[in-house]
Amino acid sequence: MRLVTCRVNGEVRAAALVEHAGAPHVVDLHAADMLLPAAVLGLIQGGPPVLDRARAAVADALAAPVPSVVRALADVTLLAPVPRPPKIVCIGVNYADHAAEAGRALPRWPSVFLKAPSCIVGPGDPIVRPPTTEQLDYEIELAIVIGKTAKSVSRDDAMQYVAGYTIMNDVSARDLQLGKDGGVILGKNFDSSAPLGPVLVLADEIPDPTHLRLRTWVNGALRQDGNTHTLIFDIPAIIAFLTQQMTLEPGDIIATGTPAGVGLGMSPQVWLQPGDAIRMEIDGIGVLENAVV
Repeated sequence: MRLVTCRVNGEVRAAALVEHAGAPHVVDLHAADMLLPAAVLGLIQGGPPVLDRARAAVADALAAPVPSVVRALADVTLLAPVPRPPKIVCIGVNYADHAAEAGRALPRWPSVFLKAPSCIVGPGDPIVRPPTTEQLDYEIELAIVIGKTAKSVSRDDAMQYVAGYTIMNDVSARDLQLGKDGGVILGKNFDSSAPLGPVLVLADEIPDPTHLRLRTWVNGALRQDGNTHTLIFDIPAIIAFLTQQMTLEPGDIIATGTPAGVGLGMSPQVWLQPGDAIRMEIDGIGVLENAVV
């Protein structure tokens, strides 16, 4: 199942993205079954029983569609699939080619930082360049959404805690991130610095996340072209490491790192400018597009 958060007639709703009558549609899950949560976070927190009920509601809705439940995708506005997760945990320098372009040694342990949930924007929303930076950069990342409370999880059991996957653009102000007066907190945590979406693909639809192609285009030019099989620390390693230190909660997002091709690593370096259009695509998930203003 592919979950989305969308705005319908001014209301924010959890929905399933489906193909119906040869075109993409959304099924409003709460309208289809009033016992289902109206938010994607609530669906995730409900665990497998609630998600199974949602699958059944989708099947019933498509068997006898009514306009208030099944709507054309063109008639709704997609938002970030999890607009306000409990926390966003990011793994830095997690592809060897990105470490090389950034002039960094391969890490011994995952490099971890946090992004505030308020950084999140959705598909099509603008990325607002702060007046404090001249070095705005992009990073495509496979984002994991946690499905159940995880603490001291073993590597062997780690994948049982994954609800699904989406795309995150870890937008970065490099001059703040790498400068003496800024640091990671300022360089990574400005408004609109975490575009997320377009969908949350549940884990059963991506049984092998270790071979997913990630690509970024800026103004139509291909900049990043990587694959998750080159992660330094794979998903089980990340979850096992993080949960030795912290409890992960349902709805938490883990951004797993970016491959080479960011503006920082180009020669000469190239920074995002107002008017630039960014397109990101990960196999099996879809396309996330945002423009800089």
